Amino acid sequence: MQINGKAVDACSGEFFDIINPATGELIDRVPRGAEDDATLAVEAASSAFGGWASTAPQQRGRVFYRAAEIVRQRKDELAVLLTQEQGKPLFEAKNEIEGFANVLEYYCGLVGSLRGDFVRIPQNGYAATVKKPMGVCAAIIPWNMPALIMAWKIGPALISGNTLVLKPASNTPLTNLTLASILDKAGLPAGVLNVVTGPGELAGEALVKNYKVKKISFTGEARTGKRVAELAVAGMKRVTLELGGSDPMLVCDDADLESAVTGALRGRFYNCGQACTAVKRLYVFESVAKEFIQKLEAAIRNLRVGNGMHENIDMGPLNNRRQWEYVKELTAEIKEKDEGRIITGGKIPESNVCGKGYFFEPTLVVDVARESRLLKEEVFGPVLPVVRVKDLDEAIAEANNSSYGLGASIWTKNLDRVRLGCEQLNAGIIWINQHLKVAPEVPFGGTKESGIGRENGPESLSEYLDSQTIMLKI
Repeated sequence: MQINGKAVDACSGEFFDIINPATGELIDRVPRGAEDDATLAVEAASSAFGGWASTAPQQRGRVFYRAAEIVRQRKDELAVLLTQEQGKPLFEAKNEIEGFANVLEYYCGLVGSLRGDFVRIPQNGYAATVKKPMGVCAAIIPWNMPALIMAWKIGPALISGNTLVLKPASNTPLTNLTLASILDKAGLPAGVLNVVTGPGELAGEALVKNYKVKKISFTGEARTGKRVAELAVAGMKRVTLELGGSDPMLVCDDADLESAVTGALRGRFYNCGQACTAVKRLYVFESVAKEFIQKLEAAIRNLRVGNGMHENIDMGPLNNRRQWEYVKELTAEIKEKDEGRIITGGKIPESNVCGKGYFFEPTLVVDVARESRLLKEEVFGPVLPVVRVKDLDEAIAEANNSSYGLGASIWTKNLDRVRLGCEQLNAGIIWINQHLKVAPEVPFGGTKESGIGRENGPESLSEYLDSQTIMLKI
């Protein structure tokens, strides 16, 4: 772990292994941090807060800019590390590292937005609102996109003048540790960003409970997010929770089917289906369903599965055994309960190129029963269920029939259908004739059990700033 800008071992002296999900081989070992380590990190962040908060925003931005430059110079090296610990194909890893740099540069450009307001109050003089950093913040991030989500957390927190303790996922801490060291080299003062590696029930809970931590930002599954909220409310801490989704994709009868097939393919099987905003439920009009499914099946069969370090690989392994077992269990249940018809995939690949890792074939399931877990849960894996619907009203009703509300996409050329979908779909982000892309310039977050608060965009700054009102009469 890194505390006060330096690599240190955990207080317990214990370590845990980081395993390559494509090969099962040991990559590295990192300290198994616990409550004492989280406390040390918070103390370091607390000590650094005063100096960082008083640093000019433009100077904070220059640190980010230098860090982004170094990250781009080391992109190939960082991408290899990310692929080895996470499993995604090398080209996806390079894009994610590039995304990290892009996010830092975006927040460099927002330093001029850190301002309050001023208004005249009749008979009472004037009122000013001042935006002030909150203090020590904590961020807990998942393993599916560790570099990009790290940037989403540290960008608004640090540029606003806060200090932060980051707890990476236990499966994928190596890229986060390396990126933190790059920020250190770029001139980030000691203690401003601290990284604690360790299990969530120890290091993570200790961060949430620590009275010096004023804000928690968590990305992960809903059950854990609710636990974070429960602990945070006891200390009246502010929270941002991004708790995943079960994003629907609606394909109308006037859609460009070739584009929709490409969108479904990338939207579901990018990162082996392990993305919060992945296409997880596909609703297609009956009149075009046969043609669409045929095209999609053919495209899925052409996907190349294997070790992400190899050339010409479209999809790597699942990140860990737990996810692998879950996907195997889910597909077996579909067959046992006759809740759908698997027309391609549904098993472990037989190819030697896949080795001993957590591989699973990209899977297409049609005629899915409405009660299936495929449509009820957030399925983090390469399984795509397709449901036929008669029209847009039915598609919207089925799409909204979920406890989640993160994203949704509509594929149509009809502006009235676009308007209706945008008005009626319960989702924090709606794509039209596209899916998955989340730009740093726009706010991102969900409704219902997909969480609270927003990341990215200028709106994200308000998540890390307190407003102070000053009444002035002269």
